[in-house]
Amino acid sequence: MAEKEAIMNKTMSNFHFKFMSFGYKFRDFFLPRKNILKEVGVKPGFHILDYGCGPGGYITAAEELVGKSGKVYALDIHPLAIQTVKNIASKKQLTNVETICSDYETGLADNSIDVVLLYDTFHDLSDPDGVLEELHRVLKPDGILSFSDHHMKENEIVSKITDKGLFKRARKGKMKVEGDMNDLFRMQEVFK
Repeated sequence: MAEKEAIMNKTMSNFHFKFMSFGYKFRDFFLPRKNILKEVGVKPGFHILDYGCGPGGYITAAEELVGKSGKVYALDIHPLAIQTVKNIASKKQLTNVETICSDYETGLADNSIDVVLLYDTFHDLSDPDGVLEELHRVLKPDGILSFSDHHMKENEIVSKITDKGLFKRARKGKMKVEGDMNDLFRMQEVFK
């Protein structure tokens, strides 16, 4: 990856990460993440990628919904995020949660993921098109990209996600994610 610049801008400070994590605990108490994942359509046996997982607010709910036959991958560039998710998985004995410390590449097989969660991360990416290509690669043909970013306007979100022809908007969710409504995108057939 030497020729390619880091996809995400530099990581936030540990202090900022811990402050954000503390705030998310309150958010998750009042707006359970499980309700959002149910709206997305997460089912037993699904494989989920939480891209930019942060402090792991979706990990427990995702693991519960996918069950023992499913898998949850938590990817983040910040080592403290990865350690936080590992601690959650260890403490709660979540055996089907795997962490990926990366700023871009998932290392996952083509067409292996049912749902990607891309929440409040997109605005920080230096190569958003590269990330969308990677997510398109790992998503199954009927896979779902669940997207929310309260730093962006709705028309900007739809434009950025659909312009390259990798995804098409499936529907707008009713649940708020990170202060904004959840957008659900489906894979678009790409002919090479």
